[in-house]
Amino acid sequence: MPMVKLMPPRFALAWLMPLGVGAAAWASPWAAWGAMLALQLLVALAERVPALQHSPPARPQTAWHRVCIRAHVPLQAGLLGLGLWLVSTQDLGAGAVVALALGIGGVCGSQGITFAHELGHSRSRLDRVLAWLLMASVCYAHFMVEHYRGHHVRAACMDDPASARRGESLWRFLPRTLAGSWRSAWALEALRLQQLKRGWLRSPLAWACAAQGLGLVLLAALLGPLALLFWLVQAAHAVFLLEAINYIEHYGLQRGSVDGRRQPFGVQHAWNADHWLTNAITANLQRHSDHHMHAWKPYAELQPLAGPQLPTGYGGCLFLASVPPLWFRVMEPRLAALPAA
Repeated sequence: MPMVKLMPPRFALAWLMPLGVGAAAWASPWAAWGAMLALQLLVALAERVPALQHSPPARPQTAWHRVCIRAHVPLQAGLLGLGLWLVSTQDLGAGAVVALALGIGGVCGSQGITFAHELGHSRSRLDRVLAWLLMASVCYAHFMVEHYRGHHVRAACMDDPASARRGESLWRFLPRTLAGSWRSAWALEALRLQQLKRGWLRSPLAWACAAQGLGLVLLAALLGPLALLFWLVQAAHAVFLLEAINYIEHYGLQRGSVDGRRQPFGVQHAWNADHWLTNAITANLQRHSDHHMHAWKPYAELQPLAGPQLPTGYGGCLFLASVPPLWFRVMEPRLAALPAA
């Protein structure tokens, strides 16, 4: 009788975050925030364990890998629904609502946006629709235009709002990237519509942003101001985590120009890490050079290239980047040691 080869459960660990925060939220809004913070600290600490600093080799994408990503969509929908139910049925004060939103928003940012990013790079139309839904749930649908048509063209260039410059703190980067990404998305969409000779009524960006706005109005009208507060805070926290990771991914790295054109993106233009737990719960996002060099490559097939290496994984770097003097102290020697482009 032939042996059945079981798929490794490593990427299914990602489901523990929404399930864990959901269970904590059921117990207490404050526990949801505490659980999310504890998970972030656990991941950062795991990145310091030598045995967990390398992930398994790349392997061909399978249906199992697609399930691991797609399953997050109903999990996040359930988590957001639970949050709204708790806000609308429990006698919660504004502080408890904010705590609940921070816990749930941590999941939406750490994984929801990460998986939306992966789904948006898929050749499957279903996956791209799921990506739009995940991004709209955190009021950041314009990412679906700016990231794929903007950031992937301009990453590690001075004109990319999502690439952090050397010496720029996270807190200076945030307003620049938030405003710049919004402007860039609409400019890119206007250009696409002009090239296709289409009006704005045929723009998925316009419809998604209109749906976001209408959803907020309905939330406030049907469930009240605390429900609106919950949704806005979870979205803001999710977006903060997205842009903090953007800050880390290309910090201080810059592509030059060749004959007046951008230098092709190379392994040296993104920071990489390969920590086991972080890669398991974020779909190999830390193998970032290979992702930019082969944008359509599924996450399971990404290689750990020998590009610039972070001092720890994305989990630990989030805490480092939040304290600019500490971040600069750690990263400046690494930048100085890199070979000239």
